[in-house]
Amino acid sequence: MTTDEPSRPLLSVVVPAYDERPTIAEILRRIAGTPFDKEIVVVDDGSTDGTREYLASLADGETRLEGPDGEPVAVSVRFHDMNRGKGAALRTGFEAVRGRVVLVQDADLEYDPDDYARLLEPILEGDADVVYGSRFLGGPQRVHLFWHYVGNRGLTFLSNMLTNLNLTDMETCYKAFRREVVEEIAPTLKSDRFGFEPEVTAKVAKRGYRVYETPVSYHGRDYAEGKKIRWKDGLAALWHIVRYRVVD
Repeated sequence: MTTDEPSRPLLSVVVPAYDERPTIAEILRRIAGTPFDKEIVVVDDGSTDGTREYLASLADGETRLEGPDGEPVAVSVRFHDMNRGKGAALRTGFEAVRGRVVLVQDADLEYDPDDYARLLEPILEGDADVVYGSRFLGGPQRVHLFWHYVGNRGLTFLSNMLTNLNLTDMETCYKAFRREVVEEIAPTLKSDRFGFEPEVTAKVAKRGYRVYETPVSYHGRDYAEGKKIRWKDGLAALWHIVRYRVVD
């Protein structure tokens, strides 16, 4: 991470991307259109469907992103030579962030950047160190897969038992951190895939950071639309919940 305070933006949005060509351009356009001083850090995690080529055009300056007033938005692109997983992509992204607040954004369209103001408010008001965007606190939701809902709630319940937090949605994509939290926790992260969610939650809890939740909208997709998480990832999450309660 850089330490150049005068040029530090308010917000760093870290976007891990793997085979998201149908949505990557649109989600980056939406992020760029949010009314915040920001940078976007995108990590291509070994895509083979054209996502990599699109991101290369951003990195080369052939394609550019514009903010709400037409100003150029800073974009940093990192590339993995092979698919390593969401957690590995986020570790790479965290190494490049400069913002006062760091926010995770998936590269699909399940989560809406219009919710950024809700996520940032508790941090900017000085009340929170970490904010989770919960899909279960009343935001607009696509009626979706029942067993995914059950799995998410069950994993959150077990995580809460072992961390003594009272979250409603541990598995949410939307997590925002003060930069200092990322600087402390990022070097300790080990999970390469979706184990990132229970791992970072356990480490946030162990260090006593102030955690807030806020409702966010959710437009879930199914497997035909490109959803990647599988039942094996749920089993792995169980292991990570227990593992990171015991070790740091």
